Amino acid sequence: MKCVVLGGAGFLGSHLTDTLAAAGHEVRVFDRPNVTQAKAVAQSHVVEWVEGDFLNKKDLAAALAGCDVVYHLVSTTLPKTSNDNRLYDLETNVAGTLTLLDLVRACRPPMKVIFVSSGGTVYGIPREVPIKETHPTDPICAYGIGKLAIEKYLHLYHVLDGIEYRVLRLANPYGEGQRTTAGQGVVTTCFDKVLRGEPIEIWGDGRVVRDYLYVGDAMEAFLKVTAYTGAHRVFNIGSGEGQSVLEVLEAVEAVAGRRLARRVLPGRDFDVPTNVLDISRAREHLGWQPRTSLRRGLEQTFTWLLAH
Repeated sequence: MKCVVLGGAGFLGSHLTDTLAAAGHEVRVFDRPNVTQAKAVAQSHVVEWVEGDFLNKKDLAAALAGCDVVYHLVSTTLPKTSNDNRLYDLETNVAGTLTLLDLVRACRPPMKVIFVSSGGTVYGIPREVPIKETHPTDPICAYGIGKLAIEKYLHLYHVLDGIEYRVLRLANPYGEGQRTTAGQGVVTTCFDKVLRGEPIEIWGDGRVVRDYLYVGDAMEAFLKVTAYTGAHRVFNIGSGEGQSVLEVLEAVEAVAGRRLARRVLPGRDFDVPTNVLDISRAREHLGWQPRTSLRRGLEQTFTWLLAH
């Protein structure tokens, strides 16, 4: 296939670019001008780089031209910042995606859309754990609301215009290539503080539980969902296990062989207390499940950080 990865210069995007190219697909990367790739693209001879603005219809049309599948990984905000300017989150993420979908529905032959949603934010405060795809969706941050709105618009375009799509509700991904300056990623932040000898900031009591997914396992899910032709359109993709911030911190210290000083700050109102995804649908219908333990994933991440 010929694939275009929107946001392909980022952490997930660069891994996805490598994964698709290694699987024999022709890959085009679309991202902002002068964005530094999170890591080198191993199969650069089959990768086409296109620079542009996600909010520019002409740039997007050029990126989509001739492609069979579009992977939508673009996000202009983070969960912790999205509530600060909710209109900006709406205008850039949701409205921008509507422009994308208008272009997709005009493509001939039809193009499949794979959208990266947020398993960590679209459900809000869980009523039961682990969280199934059928769980109520009541996000408490604009980031999650935007992701959920895009999911709903994808369904609308499918019903009215026949667009084929799949949604991956990802847990908290980590691994090689995640930037320490991105402001996202507990694992990478902890390792960065270890290497710098700086204290780690803990918001609240450190007992907030999250589902941490190694990036290599996430990439296998992308391949599986791309080939999937069944009836389900939304899939939770996570480890299926929960770890508190304190547990992750202790695991990082064990891998690094060093202790981290703690700086305790007040809890944040957008942090749900627990988020662990039920991944049984992906296991049953995609034939996918995570294969990398937290310890192994941390070791591989730390090795990469030491080398870079």
